[in-house]
Amino acid sequence: MTAGRWAISAWRRPVVATAAGALPVLSFPEPNWWWSAPVALVPWLLLIRTAPTGRRAALDGWCGGFGLMFAAHHWLVPSLHVFTPVLAALLGALWVPWGALALRLLTGAPSARRAAWALLALPSGWLMIELVRSWQGLGGPWAMFGASQWQTAPARALASVGGVWLLSFLLVCVNTAVTLLLAVGPGRRVAVAALAVVTVAAAGSWAWAPRPAPGGTARIALVQPGVVTGADGPERRFALQERFTRGLASREQELDLVVWGESSVGADLVTRPDLARRLAALSRDTGAPLLVNVDARRADRPGIFKSSVLVGPQGPSGDRYDKTRLVPFGEYVPLRSLLGWATSVGRAADEDRRRGSAPVVMDAAPGLRLGPLICFESAFPDMSRRLTAEGAGLLVVQSSTSTFQRSWAPEQHASLAALRAAETGVPVAHATLTGVSVVYDGSGHPVGPRLGTSERGVSVHTVRLAGPGATLYTSWGSWPLPCAAGVLLVLAGTAARARLRARHG
Repeated sequence: MTAGRWAISAWRRPVVATAAGALPVLSFPEPNWWWSAPVALVPWLLLIRTAPTGRRAALDGWCGGFGLMFAAHHWLVPSLHVFTPVLAALLGALWVPWGALALRLLTGAPSARRAAWALLALPSGWLMIELVRSWQGLGGPWAMFGASQWQTAPARALASVGGVWLLSFLLVCVNTAVTLLLAVGPGRRVAVAALAVVTVAAAGSWAWAPRPAPGGTARIALVQPGVVTGADGPERRFALQERFTRGLASREQELDLVVWGESSVGADLVTRPDLARRLAALSRDTGAPLLVNVDARRADRPGIFKSSVLVGPQGPSGDRYDKTRLVPFGEYVPLRSLLGWATSVGRAADEDRRRGSAPVVMDAAPGLRLGPLICFESAFPDMSRRLTAEGAGLLVVQSSTSTFQRSWAPEQHASLAALRAAETGVPVAHATLTGVSVVYDGSGHPVGPRLGTSERGVSVHTVRLAGPGATLYTSWGSWPLPCAAGVLLVLAGTAARARLRARHG
C-alpha cells in the first residue's frame, strides 16, 4: 500500500479530514500566517475529491468543518469545557452538503463546464455556511475565512466593495482554482482564467473603489488598566483607570475623546452618584468627554445591562447604548431551563444579561459623531455598516478579553476592527481592559501606538474622521450573499432539469 493510500484509508480518513479542515485557522492573526489562506483549503478539497462515495465526501466535509470550528474556537475550552467540541461538531455539520457538492464538481477530470460551476458554486456554498453560523445564537461570525486577510491592503480594498463576504467568496474561489490546477482535465484553463479575474478585481478595487471623503481630525485616548483580580477588582480597576486618565490632563495637546474598555465601571451611575462625579471631574480635567462602559444592574430597568455611557463635564450626558448582541454562555445561557447546568462546569453566566433595542450614534463633540460597539459586536459587519449609514464618523469598540489573556483571542478580536474600518471607510478605535488596544484609520491601517496584552497605561491617537461619501459596501450592503444564493438556486435547477430529462429519456 502506498503512503498516500495509507494516509486516507479506512478510519484514518476522518482524522486527515479534521486536520485538513483546521489548516485555514493558520491564516488568522496568531501565528500570523495570513498568506496561507489562498491555499489553506486545497488539502481538504483534494481529500474530498478522492472520496469513493458521496456519503464519504459528506463525512469528509463534516470532519473538516469540525476541525475548522474547533481550531478557531479552541481558546474557549477553559470557559465552555465539554460544550466546545459539541458546538464544533454541530457547526461542522454545516459543511456536510458542501463536501458532497465538492465531490460532484471536482471528482475525476473536471470538464470546463464543471470547473466553471465549481468556481462559482463552492464559494457560494461556503458563504451560505458562514451566513448560517453568523447567527448570534450559534456563536456569531467569528473566524470568517475572509477575515484572515485584514493585514493586506488589496484585500481591505475589496472589503470596501463587498465586505468580508466578498473576501470569503474570492478566497474559496482561489482555493478551488488551485485544486483544479492540481487535477487533470480541461478545467485547468478555466482555473487560470478565474485566478486572473480575481487578481484584476483586487487591483481594480485597490485603485478605484470609492471611499468617504476625509473629514476633520480627532485626538483619542485609550485607557487600558490591565488584569485586575479579586473581590474588590471593580473598585481598584476604576481607581487605576482614574489615575491613568488624570495623567492625560498634563499633556499639551487637547483631547477630543477618552475611551475606557468594556465593564470598566462596575456599578450603575444612578445608584453610585459618587462615581458619576469622579468621571465628570476627569472630563473637566482632560477637557474631553469620557466613553465608559457600565456592567451593572440598572436602577431604572430590571436586570443587568452592558452599556456604553458618555460622560461630560456635568456628568452623564444622557447618551447611552445598551448592548444588543450578547455572547452565548458568556453573557447568557441559551435555553437556560435545559442548559443551566453549564454554570456548574464552566464559566457560563450565572444570570442572563438584558439586551438593548437599537444602535445609537452619539454626538461626543462638535464634528465628532461616534458609534459604539461592545466587544463581541465588532464581529458583526452589519452593525458597523448601520452605524456608518446613520452618520457615525468614528466607530468605538469597548472590549475585555481578560478571560482569554494568554490565547490568540485578543489579537484576533482587535484585527476585526481593521476589517470593519476597511468595509465602511470609517476609523475604528478598539479599547480593552486587557488585550490589545489599537486604532485603525478608514482604510484599516493602524494609527499611532498600540497597547499589547501584557501592557497597561494610555495610548493617544490622532485620527482622520470620515467625511461625506460612503464605500460600496456601506451603500449596497452584503450583496455577495444574494448573488451566492442565486448561483446555488440556478445549479439546483440545472441539476433537477437534467434528472427529469434523464428520467423521461
